[in-house]
Amino acid sequence: MRTLGLLGGMSWESSVEYYRLINRGVRDRMGGLHSARTLMLSVDFAEVARLQHAGDWPALGAMLAAEARRLADGGAGTIVLCTNTMHEVAAAIEAAAPDVPLLHIADATGTAVRAAGCRRVGLLGTAFTMERDFYRGRLAERHGLDVIVPDADDRAEVHRIIYDELVRSEIRDASRDVYRGVIERLAAAGAEGVILGCTEIGLLVGPGDSAVPLFNTTAIHAGAAVDWLMAG
Repeated sequence: MRTLGLLGGMSWESSVEYYRLINRGVRDRMGGLHSARTLMLSVDFAEVARLQHAGDWPALGAMLAAEARRLADGGAGTIVLCTNTMHEVAAAIEAAAPDVPLLHIADATGTAVRAAGCRRVGLLGTAFTMERDFYRGRLAERHGLDVIVPDADDRAEVHRIIYDELVRSEIRDASRDVYRGVIERLAAAGAEGVILGCTEIGLLVGPGDSAVPLFNTTAIHAGAAVDWLMAG
């Protein structure tokens, strides 16, 4: 079996979910006691979050590029960056480890959205993911999707809940209601589905919380990782 490199810790809550989904996927496909062959490198999220909110993306790129190189040197055959937001620095990671491809979360997600027959989708995530172009632009340019985001007040609340609650293992019914309302407003604005574009959001809401399809990027990305493992 190939060796998968997982670059996680952003946050560790979603990295745990990646590990569980990938190993369960390998077991389900191979049976018996099979599990995934992985290397995981988990960073300190406090420093990542500090640099994110300071807008120091070059420092973040250098940090994750160095960690990706360590995974490549350790024998990883591809790298899964276990976060949506930090794909902002995907180019730095790819430059640092050109011999090991990055399995990009937006490409896995875009493929899943198109396969479901959706073209106009809402996007939830951190403010960085919703407001910067690295994610929406890739979905539009490579996958032909029309991506819409919540209004400014809703974006602020979605972002707050991620950093104040979800990454701290806090799952609150009141916050689930907030997300349900945001999703409903995106659907009313024409979204045929909604991308859960932060790897912790799937811990809070699921299919039963929406009248339109929800695309859980953690599950989608983990599924693409299992596909890669099984292809070797």
